[in-house]
Amino acid sequence: MGMTITEKILANASGRERVSPGENIWVSADILMTHDVCGPGTIGVFKREFGENAKVWDQEGVVIIPDHYIFTADEKCHRNVDALRAFVKEQKLPYFYDPGTSSYSGVCHVTLPEKGHCRPGEVLFGTDSHTCTHGALGEFATGIGNTDAGFVMGTGKLLIKVPPTIKFVIDGKLPKGVTAKDIILRIIGDIGVDGATYCAMEFAGTTIEGLSVEERMTICNMAIEAGGKNGIIAPDEKTIEYVKSKTSKPFKCFHSDPDAQYLTVRRYKAEEFVPVVALPFSPDNVKSAKESSQVKIDRSYIGSCTGGKITDFIFAAELMKGHKVKVDTFLVPSTVEVEQAMKEIKIDGKTLVEIFAEAGCVEPAPPSCAACLGGPVDTFGRCNNGEVCVSTTNRNFPGRMGSKDSQTILASPYTAAASAITGHITDPREFLK
Repeated sequence: MGMTITEKILANASGRERVSPGENIWVSADILMTHDVCGPGTIGVFKREFGENAKVWDQEGVVIIPDHYIFTADEKCHRNVDALRAFVKEQKLPYFYDPGTSSYSGVCHVTLPEKGHCRPGEVLFGTDSHTCTHGALGEFATGIGNTDAGFVMGTGKLLIKVPPTIKFVIDGKLPKGVTAKDIILRIIGDIGVDGATYCAMEFAGTTIEGLSVEERMTICNMAIEAGGKNGIIAPDEKTIEYVKSKTSKPFKCFHSDPDAQYLTVRRYKAEEFVPVVALPFSPDNVKSAKESSQVKIDRSYIGSCTGGKITDFIFAAELMKGHKVKVDTFLVPSTVEVEQAMKEIKIDGKTLVEIFAEAGCVEPAPPSCAACLGGPVDTFGRCNNGEVCVSTTNRNFPGRMGSKDSQTILASPYTAAASAITGHITDPREFLK
């Protein structure tokens, strides 16, 4: 009997020939990532359990990326970053993307692949639920809590249960105006926010093969919104080319066997997908954008690890070009690299930044998570009482983007841009004919 890609990676990381769903195994980590929200807690656990003078298991394996509450006057947020700085100096860690310096990058989930920390076949743990993003690079990546992270920091190992795998096969060519965000929202709408609880969500098929690496990241990013342990896509030539452009470190690719055992296999035809939104207050409250056109919005937000990559801004600019927005439209590039690309990439002779300015968008914010996780009161794009925001982010729970009396509607960059132009939820195909 064969194994899935997730099982093969975990078997390799545990020094075993094979593993099966439900087994508890010790796996060796390649990378542990933490950020400003969870980093101080992780460091506290590490020092409590291993001693004040203990050293991390591998200096090269610990990556620290402040990104959540960066551009704020909040003193407690600054204190968290100061704690990280002190730890990095004490441990002599080489991978610290320090705010206020030339090394600052932005959102951890986009920084990790940009800086070459994501490689096929490896195991990546992160103190953030959306660490599952990096399964798009053919690795096992999952979010863990501060206690587990503190243990990994000291030992490089973690005891985990091997998850069963649900396979999603999508074949065909996507219609114009439909993106990876629409794919994953549709899947979450179909199976529910608990439909893949502690399962590996494996995505395959000709549609997935046709997507860019960044669009694949969008899909794996939201595996956690269905309860998934990890999202994963088998590496192919696109993956290998991307990874080799970011790092010279060696890696090993794994693929599912033809006779691998799945909990279930769900099949989709690409041509049947349409632009969708997730209405408040759950990522599985999914409706087509067309049938949600009566929903008025107060603002549009394009950013985050899910929707703030350069491909996302290209989608939005493609649709906005030549139009004016009717509501406040906030733009938050995920990283410094994306921020720079927005100033360089052109559509019909105009840069993305110029297109957004002419459309009347708010000037782009510095790269960070910004309002995706609410944040302090001075956070860029934070939602106020009663406001309805269409957003390219990943969660729409009460208070997720600010006031608990605001509402967040999840959408693709195309849909967020189209809705900004009309002032209500709008099917982007109305502008892309």
